[in-house]
Amino acid sequence: MTHHTATTTVATVPEGTDSITPPADADLAAMLLIRHFELALLDLFARGELHGTTHTCLGQEHVPVALAPLLGERDYVFSNHRGHGHYIARFGDPSGLLAEIMGREGAVCNGVGGSQHVFRDRYLSTGVQGESLPVAAGAALHLKRQEPGALALAYTGDGTWGEGAVYEALNMAALWRLPLLVVVENNGIAQSTATGTHMAGTVQARAAAFGIAHLRVESTDPAGIRAVAGPLVERVRDGAPLVLEFVTQRLGPHSKGDDTRTDAELRRVREADWHTRYRTALGERFAAADAVAADRVARLVAEVAARPLSVWSAA
Repeated sequence: MTHHTATTTVATVPEGTDSITPPADADLAAMLLIRHFELALLDLFARGELHGTTHTCLGQEHVPVALAPLLGERDYVFSNHRGHGHYIARFGDPSGLLAEIMGREGAVCNGVGGSQHVFRDRYLSTGVQGESLPVAAGAALHLKRQEPGALALAYTGDGTWGEGAVYEALNMAALWRLPLLVVVENNGIAQSTATGTHMAGTVQARAAAFGIAHLRVESTDPAGIRAVAGPLVERVRDGAPLVLEFVTQRLGPHSKGDDTRTDAELRRVREADWHTRYRTALGERFAAADAVAADRVARLVAEVAARPLSVWSAA
């Protein structure tokens, strides 16, 4: 069987504010909710009110927001260590996630999963790089046999593409025509190592080696992304695996406080941040929506922090 690759690219949003496509109210609200949720976590850690660690998706909020309407309840979503936005976009439940991270009543997993290890319905996150992709391939095989029309999505980063399990999973997905959607959030840095230092070639070329379609997304416009990616995602449901690569920015540190980038590098990242560009382009509309999201998260933090500690129950 011959497999054909796709190399379609969503156009980059130019730096000029006149070219920015105003997002729908719901998309903007979701992106801002995730942004302020992540900022609140960093603040809580800085004040010593959280334990363990956390990895925020600051700068990458548009990715899960763009994809959420393309997914159905029967689809599996395998997230990673930087997955708060994935969860919030999937379920619209910042309260349950914050309670999980803070170990308070109402926690998604009774407080035993914390920031990285969350399980709900057909959503699972893990902090182990490369683990989710072969598991997602197995879930996709199940769906192909038992639930045609559903797909398995696995979120990865550019650093994950140094794991051998990634290529074993891609090989099986191509051979068996699995409904597997691989989303790569390529933020140009793996913990503290620039992508060009740890990865030879490109994600596109590696997908092509297995005959798997690839779509490179440089836009931060959720509606525009859906318009191009939507038809390809529907093909995934019919057994045409796809690697969907988002060229994005990691605005925050790798974890809660470890950032080794220079001031010049951080300035470049902040200037390219969707939040900065949208604020300039959308003016009062953006300011009003941003204030609503900030207030919602502030009230949420206060409310969840006042809850009793979560108690594990095997029931």
